[in-house]
Amino acid sequence: MHLDVLDLRNFYYRSALGRAAQQVIRDELVALWPEAKGQVVAGFGFAVPLLRPYLKDARRVIGLMPGPQGVMPWPPEGRNVSILCEDTLWPIETGHIDKLVVMHGLETSEHPTALLDEMWRVLGPGGRAVVVVPNRAGLWSRTDKTPFGYGRPYSLTQLDAQLRKHRFVTERTLSTLFQPPSRSRFWRRSAAMFERVGPKIPVIAAGGVLMVEVTKQSAAPTRPGLKEAVRRPLKALEGITAPQPKPESARTSD
Repeated sequence: MHLDVLDLRNFYYRSALGRAAQQVIRDELVALWPEAKGQVVAGFGFAVPLLRPYLKDARRVIGLMPGPQGVMPWPPEGRNVSILCEDTLWPIETGHIDKLVVMHGLETSEHPTALLDEMWRVLGPGGRAVVVVPNRAGLWSRTDKTPFGYGRPYSLTQLDAQLRKHRFVTERTLSTLFQPPSRSRFWRRSAAMFERVGPKIPVIAAGGVLMVEVTKQSAAPTRPGLKEAVRRPLKALEGITAPQPKPESARTSD
C-alpha cells in the first residue's frame, strides 16, 4: 500500500532526518547520472526529491505519483511537472523515457509485476532506470518512523532477480544511507561520519536503502526462417561433390 503524499512531503521537506536522507540518495543518483541534457527524465512513486538536479538541462522532467498515494504540485517554484496516474498505467507514450527513477513505488505497489512491465514499456531502447528500495538487512526497514519502514524490503539478490525476470540488464548496484534512522541530535551530528565509514564496513553497518541501475536492452530482430536455413545448409557445403559436366565425346554419342 502506498504512503500518503502529505506524509512523504513532511518527511522529506520538513524534517532534518528526511532532508538528510534526501541528500544522501540524491548525491548517489547524481554520481550515477551526472547530467541528462536534452533527455526526458521521469520519477515514479515519490521520486521528485531526486529529480531537481535535472530540471535545468533535461528536455522534460515528469513526476508520476500513483493514485493511492496522491499528488502534490512540484517543484514549489516554477511550472508544475507532477501528475497523478494509475499505479500500472502511466500516461506516457511507449519508449518515451530516457531516464527513470522509482522510489517509494516498487516496494509499496500491490502489483509489482505489472509495475515493472510498465517501466519496461515507457523506457526507450537503451533507456536507464534506477530503483530505490528499503534494504532488508538495514536499520531503516525495521522502523515505521520513516517511509522506508513500509512495504516489502528487498535483499540485493531478490531485487536483481526480479528486475532480470522483466528483461532489465543490471548495470550497477549500491547500498547507501548508513546513518541511523533517528531524529536525536546526537545521531544527526554523527550522520556524516556514518556515511563516510559505512561503505568501508558493510558487514557491520548495512545501508538503509538499495539502489540498482538497470538498462533496457532490446534484442535484435531475427529474420523468419534464418535458424532453419542454417540448420539445413547446402549439401555442397557438407563435402558432396557437385555433378561434373560430361566430356564432349560422351555428349556426341548421345
